[in-house]
Amino acid sequence: MATAGSSSSCIQVLSLYRTMLRESKKFSSYSYRNFALRRIREAFQENKNETNPEIIQELIEKAKSTNEIIQRQVLIGHLYTAQKLVIEGQ
Repeated sequence: MATAGSSSSCIQVLSLYRTMLRESKKFSSYSYRNFALRRIREAFQENKNETNPEIIQELIEKAKSTNEIIQRQVLIGHLYTAQKLVIEGQ
């Protein structure tokens, strides 16, 4: 049975997951963008059955830190633009 605390952390995790995916889609580099999206999905999938609240909180903090890194890297990536790859189309 879910408790109020687990419901709150579930909402927080889903929100963080969506935010990280949204931020990763902003990478101008096709390779970075696809790597980030794949790695985020894998990480959340690996930990989807975690029930220990302390570990969940640690994972949330790690994800927040990773999201900040993604945001910085996206900003840096936009400062130094490169030509699009053939696979990206026009």
